[in-house]
Amino acid sequence: MSSDLSQHKSKIHQSKIHWPKIHWIGAGLASGPGIVSLANKWGKITVWDVNLDRAERLRAHVAQDAELAIRHLNLKEAGSQKTFLAALKTGDIIVSMLPADFHVQVARFALEKKCHMVTSSYLSPDMTDLNDAAMAKGVSLVNEAGLDPGIDHLLAHIIMDEARKSGLLNQGHIIDFISYCGGIPAEKNPFTYKFSWTPLGVLTALTSPSIMIKNGKEHATKKAWEDVTELSLDKEILEVYANRNSLPYIKDYGLERETGLRTFVRGTLRLDGWKAAWRDIFPIIEKAAPDELKALSDRLWQAHQYNESERDRIVLHVALTISPKDGPPWKAALSLDTTGAGWQSAMAQAVSLTAAQAVNALMENRLPSGVQAAPHTIEEARIWLKGLKESGLEIKAENIKLPF
Repeated sequence: MSSDLSQHKSKIHQSKIHWPKIHWIGAGLASGPGIVSLANKWGKITVWDVNLDRAERLRAHVAQDAELAIRHLNLKEAGSQKTFLAALKTGDIIVSMLPADFHVQVARFALEKKCHMVTSSYLSPDMTDLNDAAMAKGVSLVNEAGLDPGIDHLLAHIIMDEARKSGLLNQGHIIDFISYCGGIPAEKNPFTYKFSWTPLGVLTALTSPSIMIKNGKEHATKKAWEDVTELSLDKEILEVYANRNSLPYIKDYGLERETGLRTFVRGTLRLDGWKAAWRDIFPIIEKAAPDELKALSDRLWQAHQYNESERDRIVLHVALTISPKDGPPWKAALSLDTTGAGWQSAMAQAVSLTAAQAVNALMENRLPSGVQAAPHTIEEARIWLKGLKESGLEIKAENIKLPF
């Protein structure tokens, strides 16, 4: 451990004032690296889970001078909720790695006790509705602090900043923006896929409509497999399709005034051959009742989940191409392509280490009050990306100099 970090942690331990405590809910497959990182950086973290064994396995990876407290929590039980609330103090930070349906419940606990909160999930309308209450109490409810959404936002803002500084935006140029991300097996198999957690979310998302900008116009797709295209990265062919509604991010990324916006899509990435390998699944999920979808999810989980030693891979690619009418095109791209296994799977690293960056920002009072997503400011994005790099997540740059 560096002397600076040792001194930093010593000051925390010796301080007589109340230092915010970190409460991490959920020690599942996407949590380990973030928990260990925060315990080692700040000296203590409390992990809450229904299954205490999952958190216990992380003890071996925490520094000797750091404390990993483990406590039981079942948010479906009133008594367990009461125990959790009693442990919260004003200014504490809660990380919710629970299914998305629980985030608003946890956010209400945070507001009640004047605590901050971090999640890796998309901002929901119900969460956004809590903004006034969060502002009034001086509380930050930070969402979309994971891989996708999360790191993808950081990379997009860095690229947009470079284009803005180069004087290329708001000039009427043709603009094509793509952001694709996916968790895929490190070694291809006939199914072209492996599941890091229950397949139900993946199956449900496939039947959800998506909206993007294609050929300068809004383009809607009712089901993901109806509009699969190819993306070539480093001579590797991957299959991609639009995900959810890309349109709100046009403003988030600062492109709302671009008259030449030809392509804008945020989507999902899969290995080549994915659509063919899943061709028998699509008709089933298209017509399946909820119980039938759950049964299919259970079967796929048994047949195609990662084992403890099997390596997974994540690929994230964000690119902006600007084509003037009277000159060569300008293109910049940032990518993340990494592998892992076990508690340090690629997915766990990307998701939980980004959530940890949000916690670090809150511990250091760098984020404003209110409901928000991953940072929009370039300064904060640089800090997060630098922290991720120091944790082993290397960003690859194309025609752009990394500012961290």
